[in-house]
Amino acid sequence: MSAVADAKAPALVERRPDVGAPFWLLAELTYRCPLHCAFCYNPVDFARHEDELSTDDWLRVLREGRELGAVQCGFSGGEPLQRKDLEILVAEARRLGYYTNLITSGIGLDEQRIVALKQAGLDHIQLSFQDSTREVNDFLSSTRTFDLKRKAAGLIKSQDYPMVMNCVIHRLNIDHVERIIELAVELDADYLELANVQYYAWAQLNREQLMPTREQLQRAEAITNQWREKLGNKMKLLFVVPDYYETRPKKCMNGWGNVFLTVTPDGTAVPCHTARMLPGLAFPNVRDMSLSDVWYRSEGFNRYRGDGWMQEPCRSCPEKEKDHGGCRCQAFMLAQDPAAADPVCDKSAHHHLIQQAIEAAARPRVIEKPLVFRGPKESRALDRAF
Repeated sequence: MSAVADAKAPALVERRPDVGAPFWLLAELTYRCPLHCAFCYNPVDFARHEDELSTDDWLRVLREGRELGAVQCGFSGGEPLQRKDLEILVAEARRLGYYTNLITSGIGLDEQRIVALKQAGLDHIQLSFQDSTREVNDFLSSTRTFDLKRKAAGLIKSQDYPMVMNCVIHRLNIDHVERIIELAVELDADYLELANVQYYAWAQLNREQLMPTREQLQRAEAITNQWREKLGNKMKLLFVVPDYYETRPKKCMNGWGNVFLTVTPDGTAVPCHTARMLPGLAFPNVRDMSLSDVWYRSEGFNRYRGDGWMQEPCRSCPEKEKDHGGCRCQAFMLAQDPAAADPVCDKSAHHHLIQQAIEAAARPRVIEKPLVFRGPKESRALDRAF
């Protein structure tokens, strides 16, 4: 995917020769959401950040993002359809030359809104499901929304959008992968992303209940591969393996402050959607600082660029250019040190923490605490607790 051909040339911005321009601007428009997913990637303390950017603020962010050189713009949340100005923002992004993507649960998408979004120039829609059946889908989101999602899928197809379906996979639905694929076929999906949970935010809080066994993961991937052969070019199937079952960390966000620039609902700018959890690191707000200064000059975006921050074994590792030391948030959550080697790496001094989690997932299940479903009340309670 690329920016539309008639994209306007970005305005001049003072750049740094050692730092490229961002490629992707992620506009997290709101933390409001009708769903209550136990694996949500929004911060656990999201309820303390309720002061959303205004329409004018977002319009300025979009303009400054294009001036920086960003060519793709994702609108997410929470649920971005909760913002009544979504169509205005999409239209401005289109005018500026972005390729636009709406990441949605589908709740709030009716015929009037999808026609308006189409007219505004929206390029792409990704629709999430939680499972293949009404019972499990509605349990995992703690809502009655399965039928609404199916209706949203029909609306997406009616406007000639590619049907891009996403389903987050974890212990509670991983054994339903075949039925999830069958649902995608029934909905005439062009793409299906089976994205295994990555353990941040609410998913980290519920890791004991959500983490599958290695055998479950292998079985699900084998089923996915069988369906790839069966479907051929009719539907593209993506299967994203969870970090914990790898021996090398991913190149998190394609490198810190390298490709992605996320602006959260209250205007805080971060290199990834979970980075604001990191202690002792100041992230700027777009109300106070231009996006150019955010990207090139802020402490938050410069702290983990390059390799000067790295400790051993990352500093002398021949693979550091491939993975950039892995994920800083994961290092903090597990090793309590954002500069440590990502514990997913089997060279890390903290890799045993990953192994312990895998071993715990394989043991007979004795779950002592219930799932904590995402919600403002739960967020405020957890914020007070920690």
